[in-house]
Amino acid sequence: MSATPATPSHKREPAAEDFIAMRDSQQFGELRGSYRKFAFPMTVAFFVWYVVYVVAAVFAPDFMAVKVGDTWNVALIFGLLQFATTFLITWIYVKYANKNIEPRAAAIREELEG
Repeated sequence: MSATPATPSHKREPAAEDFIAMRDSQQFGELRGSYRKFAFPMTVAFFVWYVVYVVAAVFAPDFMAVKVGDTWNVALIFGLLQFATTFLITWIYVKYANKNIEPRAAAIREELEG
């Protein structure tokens, strides 16, 4: 009994002109806009949160040294929240991208490759 050979993919190789035309298309503009709609505000929000942490560490050391429980202080909690925020943003982005970016990117890929 022999294995059935896989059917070859009939996708075409897009030319440079195809990429240029897609770059200038409304479809690609919408994809880019969908990405920017999430990425720019989230980047600004995270950067502000990070700067608040650093500025507080530099200019409010007494506040950052406030004990929370026996072994924790505000600075340690803020530092751990930086990590938690990073993971939270990643999770939110994956959900957003799967819903708003990936379907558009797949449609563009399909159009380019045929």
